[in-house]
Amino acid sequence: MEFYIPTETGEFLAFSAAVAAALLGLVMLFAPRLTFRAAGIGLAEGRRGGLAEARSTMGGMHVGLGLGAILLAQPMVYLAVGAAFALAAFGRALSMMSDNGATLFNGLALLVQAALAILPLAYVFGLI
Repeated sequence: MEFYIPTETGEFLAFSAAVAAALLGLVMLFAPRLTFRAAGIGLAEGRRGGLAEARSTMGGMHVGLGLGAILLAQPMVYLAVGAAFALAAFGRALSMMSDNGATLFNGLALLVQAALAILPLAYVFGLI
């Protein structure tokens, strides 16, 4: 099996979003404390469940989704990446409006999540 790097611009942008998802997931998987510190999330002293949650749900899911899209390189998998980031961006925007969470970090994270949603979705729906 040969590793495939897209040459078409739209597919390459979708591929790049999948790579970014996998890289973000690797950081969350192997450096959860750094991830929490960057997000301004504190861990309760003596409780390690938060680290397991970061490594599994935040890290493992991003790595699995990103690697799946990279290895399969199929439009429907890119659709899954775009949909996942679109819903993550929606959840963040909802929190910013409902939970008084309009911080600089959340604003920047919303922009990143929106970009990582738009790139694969634009490719799948033939906009790029």
